Amino acid sequence: MNWSARIQQALSERQQQHAWRSRPQVQHNSTREIQVEGQRYLHFSSNDYLGLSQHPALIAGWQQGAKAGAGAGASGHVTGYRQQQAELEEALASWLGYPRALLFVSGFALNQAIIHLLAGKDDRLLADKLSHASLLEAASLAPAQLRRFAHNQPHSLQRLLAQPASGATLVITEGIFSMDGDSAPLAEIAQATAAAEGWLLVDDAHGIGVTGDQGRGSCWQQGVKPQLQVITFGKAFGVSGAALLCDDATADYMVQFARHLIYSTALPPAQIGALHAALLAVQQADGARATLQQNIAHFRRGAASLPWQLLPSESAIQPLVIGENSAALALSRQLAQAGCWVSAIRPPTVPPGTARLRITLTAAHRTEDIDRLLEVLHDAASE
Repeated sequence: MNWSARIQQALSERQQQHAWRSRPQVQHNSTREIQVEGQRYLHFSSNDYLGLSQHPALIAGWQQGAKAGAGAGASGHVTGYRQQQAELEEALASWLGYPRALLFVSGFALNQAIIHLLAGKDDRLLADKLSHASLLEAASLAPAQLRRFAHNQPHSLQRLLAQPASGATLVITEGIFSMDGDSAPLAEIAQATAAAEGWLLVDDAHGIGVTGDQGRGSCWQQGVKPQLQVITFGKAFGVSGAALLCDDATADYMVQFARHLIYSTALPPAQIGALHAALLAVQQADGARATLQQNIAHFRRGAASLPWQLLPSESAIQPLVIGENSAALALSRQLAQAGCWVSAIRPPTVPPGTARLRITLTAAHRTEDIDRLLEVLHDAASE
């Protein structure tokens, strides 16, 4: 089969499976509302959990940073590493209690970099089976042996850890899982990992900024300090990019050998300026975090009697499992017709038969917004 035929076959299969992905053209997005193709909707698919993407301080920080240039001009290993970036890394490390922080262009790139660099052919990677695609893809491409443990089940992890290994062990999990919205039992996982003399990597993309004192995230909240902590800035921070928190030796190792870091253009000064402002805003966002928790509780009370499966999540991510792809798409369209934008998430992002509406709540939502969403969902359930 030639390339053209192979591509066409894959596209046809994707359409037949009701799994076709599209990118809607967005004219306006204020966290609470979104305008797509001229139509305005209440927005329930944003990861901007604290509503900071529209915060005046972040916009001013971006504008101020841009005075140093629209782009960094080079890799950080050439001339792209600026004083503002060093200061941000130091601030992040101090905030989370680590010796070092390293900035990356994205969480996906960071996860690829650290796993690819650490995992040798004699090592083993033990990952929660529902870990993010960036983690599982990196682990599957690494020369190390990859084994997956049952989702959020420390006993399953312990059984794998009890098996002999010739090399080092890296345990991989998330703080809050992006598609189920549930939290990992990090204390138990950390204890089991330490007993086996392994290292723990926690990707806290959806916990940082939202949970813990000053928004320090899931690890802080559960009293855990993994050897490798990944945080990203495209969710509660309202910007983009990511950082690795680690010790001095690991940071130096990454700087010397991590190709994703060495050969990528550094983050632009404008983005660094926005991230400085975002860090301060996150630290001062106790009121927004309290509002978000109130919104989550209000939604869960109202959604408890819906006929679909509402997963047991206490986070901003509230998945409503519908089942088949076509049914999830149909419900998403029905909600859109009533003015509520909720994306349908389908395999391979989630396991087959668990297509869902991934409802995300933010501090920017008002009680009447959530009431409207609940009204539309109950109307759809009664049809």
